[in-house]
Amino acid sequence: MKKIFRSLLGLIGGIIANRKLLWQMTKRDFRQRYLGSYLGILWAFIQPTVTVLIFWFVFQVGFKSAPVNNFPFILWLVCGMFPWFFLSDSIQSATNSVIESSFLVKKIVFRVELLPIVKIMSALVVHIFFVAVLFAMFAVYGYGVSLYNLQIVYYFFAMICFSLGLSWLTSSLTVFLRDVGQFVGMILQFGFWCTPIFWNLQMIPEQFQFLLKLNPAYYLVEGYRQSFIYNEWFWEHAHLTAYFWALTAAVMFIGAWCFKKLRPHFADVL
Repeated sequence: MKKIFRSLLGLIGGIIANRKLLWQMTKRDFRQRYLGSYLGILWAFIQPTVTVLIFWFVFQVGFKSAPVNNFPFILWLVCGMFPWFFLSDSIQSATNSVIESSFLVKKIVFRVELLPIVKIMSALVVHIFFVAVLFAMFAVYGYGVSLYNLQIVYYFFAMICFSLGLSWLTSSLTVFLRDVGQFVGMILQFGFWCTPIFWNLQMIPEQFQFLLKLNPAYYLVEGYRQSFIYNEWFWEHAHLTAYFWALTAAVMFIGAWCFKKLRPHFADVL
């Protein structure tokens, strides 16, 4: 247990010590995503905007979806979709971060543990724009800014911690088992439909709802809705909060230990 704890502290310490390098790498990664396209970085913001417009047209204009808990369906929907977009993008890209940057891994002095968090921070930039769009949509529908919206920063931190711990595990395993990346993609697709994003948890019989609440994405998706729709603080759901952070801590410990254990062998395999 002490070794696992030291592994986590070592990786976190490396991130803090190299925060300037981390920021430079994040900007570089963000630019490279859209390198070669005519509009360049603008695509990072055009795609989310078009996605929102499509959902608005399909569900609000086309299907004329009924309100959820007396709240416009489109607002209820995007509150669940935006955090999922971040989780999916960050975990999927961070899983492949080490094998994509094999030329950096072979440099002895380079802190390889920075690679997954670079992908997560790059995804966070896009997610912040999504949140800005979310505020704009609520304003269009006549809902003002609330004090409860401040806890969105807490959910930022929660998503980053969970994604980082999981990506340390998956990115280190992917170096040796390339199928892990495909497996993660399948799990994310399955997780999307197991998370109440398009559908309301109340549709499930009450005796089975606890099973879906074991999904950590549920805590994050509902957290956004609590911040923007239900006006509830995260500590009002003490049991879910305790479960999420216990699971996140376990994932971070295991991920850090696995990454540190396998890191010396990365260069040999790549």
